[in-house]
Amino acid sequence: MIELSFELPLATAELRVEAELPVAVTAVMGPSGAGKTSLLEAIAGLRRKARGRIACHDVVFLDSARHLRLAPERRRVGYVPQDAGLFPHLTALGNVRFGARAGTRQAETAIETLEIGPLLARYPASLSGGEKQRVALARALATAPRMLLLDEPLAALDVELKERVLPYLMRIRDEWKVPILYVTHNVGEALALAGHVLFLRAGRVEAQGAPLDLLSSPGLSAEAEAGIENLLRGRVAAHDPAGGITRIELDGKLALSVPLAESRPAGSAVTVAIRAEDVLVSTAPVKGLSARNVYEARVEGLERTGVDVTLRCAITGSGRPWLVRVTPAAVEALGLAVGTTVWLAVKSHSVRIV
Repeated sequence: MIELSFELPLATAELRVEAELPVAVTAVMGPSGAGKTSLLEAIAGLRRKARGRIACHDVVFLDSARHLRLAPERRRVGYVPQDAGLFPHLTALGNVRFGARAGTRQAETAIETLEIGPLLARYPASLSGGEKQRVALARALATAPRMLLLDEPLAALDVELKERVLPYLMRIRDEWKVPILYVTHNVGEALALAGHVLFLRAGRVEAQGAPLDLLSSPGLSAEAEAGIENLLRGRVAAHDPAGGITRIELDGKLALSVPLAESRPAGSAVTVAIRAEDVLVSTAPVKGLSARNVYEARVEGLERTGVDVTLRCAITGSGRPWLVRVTPAAVEALGLAVGTTVWLAVKSHSVRIV
């Protein structure tokens, strides 16, 4: 359990956090300037103006009422910034061993976990972005940390490199059992890694809870990198290589066709994402359309989100409402209101597995 109850004055506002984080990985999300990096810095002991209480399990980092403030080096927090922060004059091995706890095999174990053995003699200037992040993660683990603070570690990487590094983060989560606070704007990363989301806005905790629930709400998902998305859990039912599709079963009833994903075995659990603006709406049964996924639904709510309107639609036979983004003109032209029966259509290529 990570206990956060503190205030920190910032340049233009104040960060005020009240939260208890119960699980191994918490994704910290929110718009730019919300205070995400400042939160990590306060936990690490880098912000001396923080006042209140910060604790990790039974170790108290900060307790202003008792005039207790652990120095950063005594907190044993592993911090990985977005740019990796490697020492350019040290080899990868020198970086990993820097700060490693004496008398432990933490450095060797971290090297094995991150599979950086072939990189150890190289200097940071010769490493790719993904390699630098793996070395930085190994260095953080080598300190035998009580907690890992990861500040958008994949943000500077392209999609291919992100896909290479993400499994290492999942391995750290599963094998090291160390609490992790993970700052990200990416919904897919949050879903893959975290069991809890802490959403900040203007220095305050606006919401927290299970990733799938929070990141499916229009008010919060609109702030994430992918925009408003429907995030749906299901299982791979079958692959159709000839047709170029994989069929996903949602809620045990609803079938969804997605681009062929043979790397996901039949029966495996998956989460799929559908952008709200990629869902087409009709007030009559749809025929002669190329979209493979068509469902009857009922409008349960309408919410203005920016210049558009987000519909909350309950699909017949599905337990989770879908979000659909349309223009105000479409709402008027189709006569959409609470209770309207609609048909929702989604092209297979508008669905992605996250």
